Amino acid sequence: MRSVIAIVGRPNVGKSTLFNRLVGERRALVDDRPGATRDRNYGTAEWQGREVIFIDTGGFEPDLSALPEGALFAQVRTQAEAAIEEADLVLFVVDRKAGLTPADKLTADVLRRSGRGDRVVLVVNKVDGPRHEDEAAEFWALGMEPMVCVSGEHGRGMYELWDEILPRLPEDAEAEPDDEESREIRVAVLGHPNVGKSTLVNQILGEERQVVHDMAGTTMDAVDSVLRVGDRNWRIVDTAGIRRKARIGDKLETRATLQAIRTIERCHVTLLMIDGTAPPSNQDARLAGLITDRGRACVLLVNRWDLVRRQTDRNMHVVTDEIERSFPHLSWAPRLFISALTGKGVGRILPLAEQCYGQFDRRVSTARANRFLEEAVEAHSPPQRYHHPVRLNYITQARVRPPTFVIWSNTPEAIKAPYKRYLINRMRAVFGFAGTPIRVHFRKKRKPGAPK
Repeated sequence: MRSVIAIVGRPNVGKSTLFNRLVGERRALVDDRPGATRDRNYGTAEWQGREVIFIDTGGFEPDLSALPEGALFAQVRTQAEAAIEEADLVLFVVDRKAGLTPADKLTADVLRRSGRGDRVVLVVNKVDGPRHEDEAAEFWALGMEPMVCVSGEHGRGMYELWDEILPRLPEDAEAEPDDEESREIRVAVLGHPNVGKSTLVNQILGEERQVVHDMAGTTMDAVDSVLRVGDRNWRIVDTAGIRRKARIGDKLETRATLQAIRTIERCHVTLLMIDGTAPPSNQDARLAGLITDRGRACVLLVNRWDLVRRQTDRNMHVVTDEIERSFPHLSWAPRLFISALTGKGVGRILPLAEQCYGQFDRRVSTARANRFLEEAVEAHSPPQRYHHPVRLNYITQARVRPPTFVIWSNTPEAIKAPYKRYLINRMRAVFGFAGTPIRVHFRKKRKPGAPK
C-alpha cells in the first residue's frame, strides 16, 4: 500500500505549484489569486523506486467571517483537515516572501491538535536562491522541524525535500498483483456548472470528499478520487463545469474548462449529468458531441429527479422525448434517472459503468465480424456508384476503446453516411456495444501486385 502525503498551508503559498512539481505534471490549477484549489486533489509520484500519493489541499483561512464566500472556505478547510487525517506525512508549506503570518500559526496549531505534529515537514516555499535562505529563519518560531527551503516554481530544493520525506514514511505493504481484475476503471463526471457533479461524487464515495456549494464554478480542478468496490478499482474524476466559451470571461475558469476536456481523453467512461428540471441545453448537446468525438463510453444521468416528480408538466416520457431530440448522436448511451442529493439511483451507476466499460473494451473475432458483414450486405447491399457495384470485401476489428473496425472495399469513397449508420446500427443489434461509440473506417482494396 502506497504512503499518503498531504500538502497543507494557508492560501496562495504555492501548494499547487509544489504539488505539480512533485508529481511531475500540471495536475493542479495554479493561479495568483487565493483559493484556486478547493477540493482534495490526488497525484502519484515515484522517487528512488518508492511510489507515494500526494494530496493537494485548499488553504486555511483564520477569519472566515471577513470573506464573502466564508461558508465555501469553511468547507475548503474541512477538506484540508480530512486530508491531514488521511495522510502518513504532512508537508506544511509557508511563503518566504510573505513571512510568518497569523494564518501560518493557526495552521501549525491545527497540525498539533490533529496528532500529526511529529509527522510534519515544514517547507518554506519561494526560496529562489541562497541569498533568500536567511529570510526563512523566522519560521523556526513555529517550533516544527525539519525545515526545508524550496522553490516549487523553479524546482530548487526538491532533492533535499525528498531526502526528508522518504525516511519518515512507513514501509510499503506488499503490492497487489497487476491482473485484469485489479486494474482500475477511470470515470469522468461531466456537466454544466452547478448541475450536482460534486454532490454525486460524494454520494458514490460515501464521504464528503468534494466541496459542494450553491455558487457555480466551485470545482476548479479535475479532482481524482480512488475507490475500490469488490475486486474492481475505480478512479472517479470530478471535473469543472463546462460552459459555453462566450460566457467564460475568467482566465482561471477557461483553464479549468480545458482541463475538463483533457480529462475526457484520459478516462474510459463518462457520466454526463443533465438537469431533469429543465430541457437539455445546447451546451449539454455540445458535451455529448465532445464525448462522441473523443470516443468514450457514456452513461447519461438525469439528475434532480426528486424535484421533477413534484412538477406536474414534467415526467419520464417528457424528459425522454427531450433527450432523444437533443442527443441523437448519443442514442447508444444508457440512461439513469437519479437524485445526487438524496442518493436515489446512485447505487446503479458503477455497475452500469462497468457494463459500458466491458463493451468499450470488447473485441469481436475476425471470423465472426466477416459473417456479420456477409449477412448485412445480403440484407441491404450498398448503393451502386455510376452503375457499378460497390463491394465490401473484408472486415476486421483494428482496436478497442472504442471498438474500431476497418472494412476493405473496391470503392470506399462510394460508402456514404446513411449506409455507414446502417452498418453501425446492425452491429449494435448483433454484438451489443451498448454504452460505447463505434468507429468504422473504409479502405481501398489493394489490387494483386500493387505496392502496399
